[in-house]
Parts: sequence; C-alpha cells; structure tokens
Amino acid sequence: MTPGTRHQGRRMIKNDPLRVGIIGTGKHGSRYANHIVKDLGHCFQLAAISRRSAAAKEQAAAWNTRLFADWRELVSSPLVDAVICVTTPNLNPEIARFCAAQNKPLLLEKPLTTDFHTAKELVALFERKSLPLTIGQTLRYNSVICALRDMLPSMGRVFSLGASQRLEPSTLSWLEQPEIAGAGVIFHTAVHLFDALRFITGQEIVRIRATARNIYNPRLEDVVTAEVLMADGALGTIDTSKVSPSRACRYEFVCEKGQLHGDQVHGLLQKIVGMDISHLPVPPPGPAILPLLEDWYAYLQGDIDNPIPGAEGLAAVKICHACRKSVATDQWVTIDEL
Repeated sequence: MTPGTRHQGRRMIKNDPLRVGIIGTGKHGSRYANHIVKDLGHCFQLAAISRRSAAAKEQAAAWNTRLFADWRELVSSPLVDAVICVTTPNLNPEIARFCAAQNKPLLLEKPLTTDFHTAKELVALFERKSLPLTIGQTLRYNSVICALRDMLPSMGRVFSLGASQRLEPSTLSWLEQPEIAGAGVIFHTAVHLFDALRFITGQEIVRIRATARNIYNPRLEDVVTAEVLMADGALGTIDTSKVSPSRACRYEFVCEKGQLHGDQVHGLLQKIVGMDISHLPVPPPGPAILPLLEDWYAYLQGDIDNPIPGAEGLAAVKICHACRKSVATDQWVTIDEL
C-alpha cells in the first residue's frame, strides 16, 4: 500500500488535536515526541510519556507533558486517545495486547515482534476488534525508495535485484541480549530490506536461503547474506550487517530496459543503459517519521487508509522468520509453508 492513500472512511478519533501517549522516549522515541511537539501541534497533543530512564523527568518537563512510571497507566489513562510504542521488541506483545484491551489505536515501531506466530496473533487481535494498528516501517517514506517504486515499472521486466544495508556496529547493549532483542540483524536490519523490496516491486518474496555470522555480537547475528526468489521469478541477493564503520543502503534492479540503482542513505538514484549512467534528481532524504505521523493522524480521522497496516508488518516479520529458519537449517525455506 502506498502511504497516504486517500479514501472515505468513518471518523475514528474525534478529538482535535489527537491526544497521544508515547511509550519509550529514548533515541528513536524522542524523535516521535519532538515532531509532535515542534511540527504537528495542530494535529497532536503529547498527552503523556512513559520511560524507565531517569532522563524521563527532564523530557516530560521539556515537552510539558505528563510522565507515567508504568506504561499500563499511560495506556489506560482517559487523557490518552492513541498510543505510540517505541520500546525494545520484548515488550511489544504485552503492550499491544493491553492497548487492544483498552481499545486504544496503536502505532508500533518495527519489528512488530521477533516471533512470527506472536505477530500473527497480534494482527488478528486488532483485526477482530476493528482497532487501528499501524507499523512504523518508515523507510516507505524515504525519497529514494519512493522514486524507485515510481520508476521501476518503466524499466520493464525485473530479472534480478540486490539489496544491502550496512550499518556501524551497535553501541546499544540490549541488542546483544537475546531475551530483550529477540534477534540480531535479521529482525533489526534485514526487516527494512524485506519490507522495502515488497514496497518497491509490489512482489512477494516466496523463497529464501540465508547464512549468518557473529563478528562483534557474541550472542546474536550481526552479518547476514541471503538469496531470495520473488513471486514474478526474479532472483535476488540480500546483504545486511552491523560490522563496518560505515553506512549505506543500496538497491539494484537489473531490468529489461537497463538498470536502476538507488542508495536511500546517501540520496543517490541512477539509471544505467549500456555504458551511460544517468544521475537522476531525487529530493534529499528527510525525516521519515514526520510524514508517517501526518498520515497516521489522517487515517485516525477517517481521511485515508491505514498507511502501513499490521498485515504489512506481519509480512516482513514472516520473511525474517523464514530467514532465521534458513540460517538454522542451511536450507531453502518457502515463505508460504510457514
């Protein structure tokens, strides 16, 4: 689904501005809070935050909002109309179930969970209750990824593709703890690539075979490479890691009418025909959270469809699950057989 697709829907949230509570206002969660306070005051009111760190008191004072020590009190508070969850993955299932029990719309940062069966249960729960569940797969708003999606049909049939995301070694200690992180780069990095490829091509990944290594992370994988087969027959390679002091995220499509290349980190877009390389104009990468929040607000007002439904987050988690299974078995895994 294209973010921001317009439709006529019933108005689900009638408060204007919408009163939002954020669970988890660390490095990434604070980006949501700052956009709400500084950029989207006409849409949202930051009604409450919940964070375990001592810095939470200073944040609450700076944002002029209420601090809840227990996130359950935030979710159940009548001051909060909808919830944004930006926590470690181990907390996502409990928070999502509690939001559903309190009938609170939820914007949940990726990955939805690091367990496919739990993710499937949560999506079904929100669907049964007709309760909004939106997933923060924010790369769908990146200018290069959107340009690749728009241009790819003009390139004719796609024969093969490549996607790589290379990041610096993580400095977050919880990413080395399986009981908190749930997985390594398969669920925390490759999930971006799997979702982006589905979004750009409109095709599903149907089979995968993967290999992983532990370089700096002793307990969870920090290098993964994989072969994939797309539903239209295109072959692909995936490469994701957190081992090099460098950052890039590149997509390459080998097509009937040439090649299309893009790097969503560095804002590069290229078309290759024969020996000619055309450097195509593309807006520089900007904050992806801001347009997601704008669309989330419009969705909750009934003006557009859900920008990134729970089912889309589930699809990415399912591929991650297959990838992890392939690493464990050293075999091809068919996604639909999970």
